[in-house]
Amino acid sequence: MRLRKHKRCFPLCSSLHKLSSIVFSCLSMKDADNVDKDEIYWRCRKKNEELEWSQNSTLLISQLAQCFTNAMVGSRSWIGGLFNRTNTRRQSISEKFVDYPLSPVEEKRLRKLQERLQVPYVETHLDHQEALRALWHCSFPNVPLSGLISDQWKDMGWQGPNPSTDFRGCGFISLENLLFFARTYPASFHRLMLKKDGHRATYEYPFAVAGINISFMLIQMLDLCSGKPRRIPGMNFVKLLGENEEAFDILYCIAFKMMDAQWLATNASYMNFNEVLHATRMKLERELSIGDINTIEYLSAYNLLYK
Repeated sequence: MRLRKHKRCFPLCSSLHKLSSIVFSCLSMKDADNVDKDEIYWRCRKKNEELEWSQNSTLLISQLAQCFTNAMVGSRSWIGGLFNRTNTRRQSISEKFVDYPLSPVEEKRLRKLQERLQVPYVETHLDHQEALRALWHCSFPNVPLSGLISDQWKDMGWQGPNPSTDFRGCGFISLENLLFFARTYPASFHRLMLKKDGHRATYEYPFAVAGINISFMLIQMLDLCSGKPRRIPGMNFVKLLGENEEAFDILYCIAFKMMDAQWLATNASYMNFNEVLHATRMKLERELSIGDINTIEYLSAYNLLYK
C-alpha cells in the first residue's frame, strides 16, 4: 500500500466539478468498500492529473498548430510532421548548450545565411518568379511551361497548380535549395524527382513538397534561428560554413539523398514520410556530431550525391 503525504490539495475552481465526478465514479466502484482510502486517493489523483494534462496538451497542440500552420504544406498538411518536429525539438532542448568563438568568416557567413531564412517567397517579385521558372527548366528542360500557375507543377510534386502556396512554410530559401540541387547535382536531382531508384511504393512522397520539409528540418536541426547555434551539430556546421559558403545548400542535397535512401530501405509509403524524415535527421545529427569533420566533403553521406 502506498502512503500519501498528509497535505491538503486545493484543485483549481475550473476542475472542481470534474474532480468531484471522478471521485464519485471512484467511490461507486463495486469493490469500493474493499479498497482502502489511500488507494482511492491515488486513483483519483491520477485521474485528475490525466484530466489536467489532457486540458493542457489540447491548449499546447492548438498553439503549436497555430505556429506551424504555414509550415504544414499542402491540403493534407502532413500533420504528423508537427509531432515529429515537436518531439525532436524537445530532445534537442535536453542537450547541453555550449558557447564557442566564431571566426570573422564564420560569423559573416552565418549572418548571411540567417538573413536568407528571413526572406519570404513573394509571388509578385520578378526575381522569385524567375527562380521558379528556372527550377522548371532544370527539372523538365524539354517541356515548355505554360505558366507559373499550371497543373504542370503537379508533375514535380507540388500540391496544386500554384507552387507559391507551398513556399509559405519555409520561404524563398526552400526554392533556392531545390534550384541549387537541380543545377549542382542534376543527375541525383532527376533520379530523385523521377523516382528512378529502387522498388517504390504505390503512394510516393511528392518530391517538391518533401524538399520544403527537408529545408525546414535542417533549419530546426542546426538551430539556425538562434543568434548562434549552441549544440554540437550546429557548431560543427558553422565550421563547415566557414570552409564553404555553400555548405547549407550542399547539406540540403545530402539530406534529400539520405531521406530517399531511408525511404527505400524501410519500404515506406506516403503515410510514413514523417517517420522517415525523423530517422534521416537522427542520422545526419550523428554525422555532424563527429569532431574531426573539416569540410562538407568529409561527411560519409556526401558520396550519395554521386550515386
